[in-house]
Amino acid sequence: MTEDFVLHQQLAADTVSLAAWPLSSLLLMRAERRWPWLILVPRRAAKREIADLDAADRALLVEEIADATRLLQSLYAPDKVNVAAIGNIVAQLHVHVVARTRSDPVWPKPIWGQLPAEPYETAELEARLAQLRRALAAGRHKG
Repeated sequence: MTEDFVLHQQLAADTVSLAAWPLSSLLLMRAERRWPWLILVPRRAAKREIADLDAADRALLVEEIADATRLLQSLYAPDKVNVAAIGNIVAQLHVHVVARTRSDPVWPKPIWGQLPAEPYETAELEARLAQLRRALAAGRHKG
């Protein structure tokens, strides 16, 4: 079922791989450092909408979204975790899971289009990846 799947080039350029979950590739948005920002990409070819997944994959995606949410909550204690499957620029099905705090620079507005992107510096990116990978290895995302 995943043999024809290819990650969209924009997602590949903007993210770093964290893990391969049963359905989705778990990615960290590296193009924006202000928010802990994960992206789940179901490894299913030619899917654009959550409704395009079969019932079993939809259920699994919801569980993976919950796991990503718990991961961000355990590490960053956000005031809110935003979940969105927008896809206006990248049509390939992907789900954003973003930790937000009341002190972030655009609260309570959506993060998209508010400020110029602020990519991670190399050392900061490596530290964030190590932190997330340690938490994943410890199972801090399991409910």
